[in-house]
Amino acid sequence: MISARTADDLRARIREWRVRENRIAFVPTMGNLHAGHLRLVRHARAIADRVVVSIFVNPMQFGPTEDFTRYPRTLEADRAALMEADADLLFVPDVEVVYPRGPEQTTRVEVPGLGDILCGASRPGHFAGVTTVVAKLFNLVQPDTVVFGEKDYQQLVIIRRMVEDLNMPIGIEGIATVREPDGLAMSSRNRYLQAGERATAPHLYQLLCEVRNQLVAGERNYAAVERAALEALARLGFEPDYVSIRRAADLASPGAADQVLRVLGAARLGATRLIDNIGISIA
Repeated sequence: MISARTADDLRARIREWRVRENRIAFVPTMGNLHAGHLRLVRHARAIADRVVVSIFVNPMQFGPTEDFTRYPRTLEADRAALMEADADLLFVPDVEVVYPRGPEQTTRVEVPGLGDILCGASRPGHFAGVTTVVAKLFNLVQPDTVVFGEKDYQQLVIIRRMVEDLNMPIGIEGIATVREPDGLAMSSRNRYLQAGERATAPHLYQLLCEVRNQLVAGERNYAAVERAALEALARLGFEPDYVSIRRAADLASPGAADQVLRVLGAARLGATRLIDNIGISIA
């Protein structure tokens, strides 16, 4: 596996592959890789001739009180895992490579509306930071296909909209969330959980499953279902942010005719913010 830290080194390798008409798949990450990330890499390996993975902890998507400085950085372990997963190139740029004028002075890419709801309402500016860095990485790597996990479903929908709106010739593939045996969605931030919190954390997923079961059984009072789920999270010791039933395609509030939905939830448990979501099909 090749490693690159500069844009010039990355582009030189991409040019070589393009001359050979290689198809390139890309997996952008912030590192501290777990089995969910590696499933994305293996999927990329199955659909492309070459696989590029980036590790970049993006300062622009962290708020002033969030965990940028303590976000887990495990580069050597990540490198070993990526070699085992058969990635071709690891791109690990410094902040100066991605933001030559600094994050505050860079041109920004924003998706209006979609970036301001759900997690965007609780984390102002977060998704503008995500779409800006993803657009920059797309321009650097110039992949044919990019693979994302569905755990951050709102992010996936936003990136699909950005690619469509900006006419980027890139396919976006979403891969199902990888879970621990007790249902907790795998996340680099799970390591922040204390022992008691870790035992409680899977209840977020369990409540989303209960919401799904109610809707599949015919319940259509979405607001009442959401309120009950929030109250249940609070009783379990979470600090709920939201539980929301949305249309899967665009995260709009569902109408009576909508059948393909997504229930999304976010809550704090101690110092850790957890997010999760599940798909729902109703008749």
